[in-house]
Amino acid sequence: MEVLKHECGVALIRLLKPLDHYRRKYGSRAYGLERLYLMMEKQHNRGQEGAGIACVDTSAPVGTEYMFRERAEGKDAISQVFAQTAQWPAAALYMGHLRYSTTGRSGLTFVHPFLRRNNWRARNLCLCGNFNMTNIDAILAEMTRQGQSPRTTADTLVTLERMGHRLDREVERLYTEARQQGLGGLDVTRHIEGHIDMARVLRTTMEAYDGGYVMCGMTGSGEMFAMRDPWNIRPAFYLRTDELVAVASERPALQAAFGAECDDIRELAAGEAIIVTAGGDIRLQRILPQQADAACSFERIYFSRSSDRDIYCERKQLGQQLATPILQTIGGTTADTVFSFIPNTAEVAFYGMVEGLRQMGHDVHTEKVAWKDIKLRTFITDAGKRNDLASHVYDVTYGSVRPGRDQLVVIDDSIVRGTTLHESILKMLARLQPRKIVMVSSAPQIRYPDFYGIDMARLEELCAFRAAIRLIEERGMQQLIDQTYTACKTHPTAENHVRHIYEPFSADDISRKIAQMLRPVDLQTPVELVFQSIDGLHAAIPRHHGDWYFTGHYPTPGGTRMANQAFVQYYEESYQRSKSANHK
Repeated sequence: MEVLKHECGVALIRLLKPLDHYRRKYGSRAYGLERLYLMMEKQHNRGQEGAGIACVDTSAPVGTEYMFRERAEGKDAISQVFAQTAQWPAAALYMGHLRYSTTGRSGLTFVHPFLRRNNWRARNLCLCGNFNMTNIDAILAEMTRQGQSPRTTADTLVTLERMGHRLDREVERLYTEARQQGLGGLDVTRHIEGHIDMARVLRTTMEAYDGGYVMCGMTGSGEMFAMRDPWNIRPAFYLRTDELVAVASERPALQAAFGAECDDIRELAAGEAIIVTAGGDIRLQRILPQQADAACSFERIYFSRSSDRDIYCERKQLGQQLATPILQTIGGTTADTVFSFIPNTAEVAFYGMVEGLRQMGHDVHTEKVAWKDIKLRTFITDAGKRNDLASHVYDVTYGSVRPGRDQLVVIDDSIVRGTTLHESILKMLARLQPRKIVMVSSAPQIRYPDFYGIDMARLEELCAFRAAIRLIEERGMQQLIDQTYTACKTHPTAENHVRHIYEPFSADDISRKIAQMLRPVDLQTPVELVFQSIDGLHAAIPRHHGDWYFTGHYPTPGGTRMANQAFVQYYEESYQRSKSANHK
């Protein structure tokens, strides 16, 4: 219902046999490029702002072009970039990227992959990733202390330069080694290209970073790598056969592109990299020690495609966990109640909810009550009229609810800001004239921003946070806000002080206040909200412990520091202003 922008999707493929093998077996020497296209299309959900692809032709003669890249913006970016590859040679090494902006930066300049050029093939580096770093300011400060003058503060470009610098040092080490062995001419180049220690380059580059990431890249000499952060936050899956190695952000992309079974595909461990050398040797290598096991639960709830075997079961379980609290909200019986879902991403949780209610012996009446029309474009500048038009983005199935008699229960995958509920969904559902609307979230209350790639970085945008602040003000507890500000300001890294804002209230207190705040003033229909519990989340998704958006337990020091910083920003920019306005 509310579009959350996820950070990105990645796709890599390295063919391990001569290209004629793929022509004979699959009918095409461009097999690698074709498989890359499939992997990217199957992950289109992860990035619709831009796309880019790159390849390395490891068979290119010295002195000829060997590294190619195309990038484009917009929802049709995948088609655009592949349309530009007609002149590319068939190659064994390809990399692709799908982008959603998480920093507000837009334009082709910020579309991955990024390329660092050099006359020496081994020093060329192409980089893309699915990440957001929380300590880029500290990284920049360190570079400045060393005498560097970074031309940008974008974490991808900074990382490209840092890793490129480490790659240069590795090449210099091998050059010295080759000369000591008495090698000269092309033999020096061959020695360098055949002995790059990519693990060393990754370790010396990434050990200073704080954040969630999957970092992918390839060099001009044909090295390929993908590395996962040591906190296990961002996902990365790989398929390894005797014909190829492929990496993607989601498992179904690999299954669809290569006809692989679910169990054939593995997930990179925390701090681990898969590296394929220029000669085609493959190794899994621990680059950094594991720091936590905080695999992102929001990937499972919302972002990743539900066609994944395990994610499908988990989303059903999330819905099933809600059967009991829903029954309590609707009076203990499903009679005179219609159940539905919105948007389509909540459909699997809906199946689980219905299954859970039926397992408890209840008859369940289901309907498709909401439909999303083409997004309306409007030239109207008046905010009230514009919001009125926005309220018609969704339409209802008239007659699906008996007016004044049926309750309406609608499940969503998550409720973050609540803006769409307030301005559109509740008004739209009220056209059916139910006697009560119950909105259900398959995710718990989102109380804290994410700083590892998901677009929910301002506290005051979160409806749960706004509800807690409103409760504090109504109960005359404003000193708690001031105390939290002081703690965040003076001890920004000690703990997540923002958690104290929620401590006086139960989850039900917050839910009731959110429902009250999101219900339009002119809406006569009663509205209640039911959220997933933290225990329910962990029961449904037992192997993905990253729950900081719900609990405030950030897995990295940078996440904790930025949560406190977000509260300081809220206090100084919004709370103080609203307090001054109230005193006038």
